[in-house]
Amino acid sequence: MASALFQHIESRTPPLVMGILNVTPDSFYDGGRYISEKQILLRCETMLREGGRIIDVGGCSTRPGGEIVSEEIENERVMSALRAIRRQFPEVWLSVDTFRASVARRAVSDFAVELVNDISGGGMDDRMFRTVAETGVPYVLSHHPAADLPDAAALPVVERVMAFFSRRLAALHDLGVKQVCLDPGIGFGKTVEENFTLLRHLHQFHALSAPILIGVSRKSLIFKTLKTTPDASLAGTTALHALALEQGVHVLRAHDVKEAVDCVQIVQKYLS
Repeated sequence: MASALFQHIESRTPPLVMGILNVTPDSFYDGGRYISEKQILLRCETMLREGGRIIDVGGCSTRPGGEIVSEEIENERVMSALRAIRRQFPEVWLSVDTFRASVARRAVSDFAVELVNDISGGGMDDRMFRTVAETGVPYVLSHHPAADLPDAAALPVVERVMAFFSRRLAALHDLGVKQVCLDPGIGFGKTVEENFTLLRHLHQFHALSAPILIGVSRKSLIFKTLKTTPDASLAGTTALHALALEQGVHVLRAHDVKEAVDCVQIVQKYLS
């Protein structure tokens, strides 16, 4: 039986906004802002007040060139944050942003996290798919070069991502994992041009009969195009959110929750 969260995601009534909570000192945009328990809880309160429905907690930055911290450090960061959030906001839908199966398993068992968001598509920890199957929680399958076949880079980007999703979905389904969201992995191992090509063709991924999550918030395809910085990339982010919603995406993963929620409302009105 599908979880309440996954049922809501599938229904798109309305598309959901997932608020990003990086409890790290080195994330590309908001690193170091949400370290103490007070900072974390204030940030969660703000995101929920602004209309965010899912809080995505990450304790290991995966920015290009960033340091991959140890499993122990990631566990400490994530579990401390989850413990505080569950105590203060017991009913909120929580997601754990991790590529490590051990972190995902503990987040689900100890804090009833409802979603595992793995940016590596199972490519950085071969225990991840089995862990998701055993815990029974919905899973965000992201395209990432770590899980691509060796010759995949020769394919045009839309074909490459479609082939990746088809192959990895089959592996998940074989394990009994049916609640899967697809994330095309904007910014991971792709050029600016490839990222925009993927965004133009998001509608094609509906053929795989799985909800689509998009994460473009303040990423390099925006600030490189505008020749600016992540801090000055909110308008570009909102523009891409609107274009993605028009193609039927189900979840927006965003730093700026209020603006993403407003975007959802405006696009829904436009399409009604």
